[in-house]
Amino acid sequence: MTQHERPRSARRDELLERAYRYALAHGLAELSLRPLAAAIGSSPRVLLFLFGSKDELIRALLGRARVDELAALRRAREAGGADDFVAAVRTTWGWLVDPAHRPMLVLWVEAYGRSLSEPDGPWAGFARQTVTDWLGLLTEVQRDADADADPALGLAVLRGALLDLLATGDAERATAVVERYLRLIGAAAR
Repeated sequence: MTQHERPRSARRDELLERAYRYALAHGLAELSLRPLAAAIGSSPRVLLFLFGSKDELIRALLGRARVDELAALRRAREAGGADDFVAAVRTTWGWLVDPAHRPMLVLWVEAYGRSLSEPDGPWAGFARQTVTDWLGLLTEVQRDADADADPALGLAVLRGALLDLLATGDAERATAVVERYLRLIGAAAR
């Protein structure tokens, strides 16, 4: 628990879920407590009581987003096979490219960028932690795969393709890049 964070409660959890859905739709960059509170059936005063400050609320929202991100990555990895790096990366890309996940990914990119430009704010450490999370999951799969399956390179390809996809909307081109990378490492493993 951070210095100003309040103890968890059912009401806090409920409002955090509502605020998370709001953040997925509206982002966090321009988050203002008054419109947020009105949209989720609360008041700025209640949010400050439950979360301690706007910064603590943002930290809680980033933590909530991280829970979804990690769960999605684990599901994708497991669907691709616990010991098949190529299948795990392909399945992860399939999840990333799905338009239904676009709001979470846009929120993720926003938080990632803010973490880099505001390293002392509520975003502090988000980018570093997400790199550690993704590398950890890819490394788990790589342990049983061929040595040519480099988790850092896989992460770089996925992140680059994701940024390209979010910027251009060109899923076909971004998917072709990921597939070319997977063919290259698949061929190297043979």
